[in-house]
Amino acid sequence: MTTTTAAPAAALASVPAPRSSRRWLALSVLALAQFLVVLDASIVNIALPVLGEQLGMDTAALAWVITAYVLAFGGLLLLGGRLADRFGHRRVFLVGTAGFVAASALAGLSAGAELLLAARAIQGASAALLAPAALALLTHLFPEARERTRALGIWGGVAGIGSAAGVLLGGVLTAWLGWQSVFFVNVPVGAMVLLAIPLLITRDPAAERTRLDMPGAATITGALVAAVGALSAVEQLGAAHPLAWGLGLAAVVLGGAFVAIERRSAAPLVPLRTFRNRSLTVGNVVMLLVGAAMVALFFALSVFMQAVLGFDALTTGLTQLPLAGTLVVVAGLAPGIIAKAGARTTLVASLLVLAAGLVWLSFAPSNADFAAQLLSPTLLIGVGMGGAFVTTTHLAVDGVEGGEAGLAGGLVNTSQQIGGALGLAVLGTVAGLRTDALLGQGVAAPEAMTGGFAWLFLGAAAISIVAAIASAFTRSRARMPEQA
Repeated sequence: MTTTTAAPAAALASVPAPRSSRRWLALSVLALAQFLVVLDASIVNIALPVLGEQLGMDTAALAWVITAYVLAFGGLLLLGGRLADRFGHRRVFLVGTAGFVAASALAGLSAGAELLLAARAIQGASAALLAPAALALLTHLFPEARERTRALGIWGGVAGIGSAAGVLLGGVLTAWLGWQSVFFVNVPVGAMVLLAIPLLITRDPAAERTRLDMPGAATITGALVAAVGALSAVEQLGAAHPLAWGLGLAAVVLGGAFVAIERRSAAPLVPLRTFRNRSLTVGNVVMLLVGAAMVALFFALSVFMQAVLGFDALTTGLTQLPLAGTLVVVAGLAPGIIAKAGARTTLVASLLVLAAGLVWLSFAPSNADFAAQLLSPTLLIGVGMGGAFVTTTHLAVDGVEGGEAGLAGGLVNTSQQIGGALGLAVLGTVAGLRTDALLGQGVAAPEAMTGGFAWLFLGAAAISIVAAIASAFTRSRARMPEQA
């Protein structure tokens, strides 16, 4: 495959890029920050029972510990990406990282539910600044096609392992140091990022002083928050609940208003011409679908192993290591595979492997032995997920002009967040309905829950197959020059 290098090169000539003589070290620091962002969406899950007991939070309130983060993060990503393009990618990245560190410390120090939920919302808003700016910095640091693909291989691996590592680290930290540690762990790591980035990456200048599209920002942010809120309401309250319908309607109305505003705006927040880039469009559609399958999978694996198989939190976390390790290895190999086979072939094959692993996992019984019946399908899932993450991220930033790198980063992160919320809401509901039906037939609880999770895994496999079909619409291109 040959990525488009002329467009980024031309854009970088008009929008000076940050520079670094130690680009790979800078990449490792940027990837570490992205790891924290992804990690924080899952690391808190294991700590919730202990946290709720100590802060006096019921189940509904505990759900908001997750929702507050996801709402702010998913809702503000596009605005965060545009702010990075407008005010400078390094500057916005540092602001977002500083906010994330401060909010993490505040969450760990929280003595009540109100302060904790506020801190989680600030974490999410800060992550919405940090994540797209970090990806934009990567595209500037590696403008040459071959090196950028290698860098995206590292990026995709780190982003993918973040979700799996959250279960492991959440269990270890909660068991050894208490629930506060799942937030405090971000502070020293984030501080290191804040110190390192100014030394490794030069400042990139802000774009020309153009008017920020505030009507567009308000409507798209409102639409995304309403969409994520509606999906969370479906998951927690059921699809028939008035709140879910009301938020869903608000998302549609605000989304329509956003499109109308962008068509008339002289300086739109999201130029609609961006979606003429077929690679970017397909990459975001596939990322939405992969995010849906991935989030539902990790949620189901965690609950299945604890509630059905009887594993404790630490053991559950350790069982994620083979999947995470396989994902990282494959993500490292993916750039070379893309160079030889092309992005479309690599992505379709990865998604079909992911679907096969999920189908295999659906046959696991309620008394499954991990080594005999779970290890092999999870390894296959790691292979498919590693290849899919890297290739999808590569497509989503392919051919994007330098002045819109932050926007591209915001789009792909938004697709992943919305997809995750969608997958958890829909597949979680499917699993719950199947479990209830089996319980109604007199099936014992462990077998009923296993049957529900089997349907969830099959649903995630179906989503992966749909993503593979969508990937076929990626423009066929010549292969990239092979890596040295």
